[in-house]
Amino acid sequence: MFILTTIADLVQITPEQFQLPSIEAIEDNLNAKYSNRIVPKVGLGICVFDILQASDGLIGNGTGIVHVNGITIVLPPISSFTQCSLVEFRLVVFRPFKGEIILGRIKSASTWGIKVHLEFFDDILVPPNLMFAGSYYNDQEQCWVWNNEGAEYFYDRNEWVRVRVEQEHWHEQAPLPPSEREEAMSNTERKSPYSITASMMQSALGPTEWW
Repeated sequence: MFILTTIADLVQITPEQFQLPSIEAIEDNLNAKYSNRIVPKVGLGICVFDILQASDGLIGNGTGIVHVNGITIVLPPISSFTQCSLVEFRLVVFRPFKGEIILGRIKSASTWGIKVHLEFFDDILVPPNLMFAGSYYNDQEQCWVWNNEGAEYFYDRNEWVRVRVEQEHWHEQAPLPPSEREEAMSNTERKSPYSITASMMQSALGPTEWW
């Protein structure tokens, strides 16, 4: 479910953080940038695991040009007292593999399927074709029901369920010009940058109270 990935990034330390130990200031900045953020094609960032290496910090002169390890990096204009370091670190990332079993809660249900959420991730969908045969959507109860040889079992909201990861989906979140934002939001729901399709059609999957 969780993996470690190595990332290199430029970290800017503001004057307010100069009194902190360098590692602590760097970790605070990295966690603010990557925690609870989707890293494209990597996964959901959880927290910094460790710092592998960091260059000596250089203070910018207000021109937006910073020299790190002999490399010239052009940045937007920054404060004359902002310290910049090139940092290589390892990030704890949520990215379950295909076939992995995940324990979560039912968040909502619709004709599209069942949404399952974890404490830190909500974009898990179990579509109708990946539920037990005989499952149907009950409009009155607003939930899915599994009809197993005449006996009905309900997928109740907030119930603990086990699901199997089947597929992951990535969607680029390219910024839109202001003139197109309102139209895009009114016409279509903005897709999550990272989502998972899961199944509940094998023994021991589905609500834990069933097994």
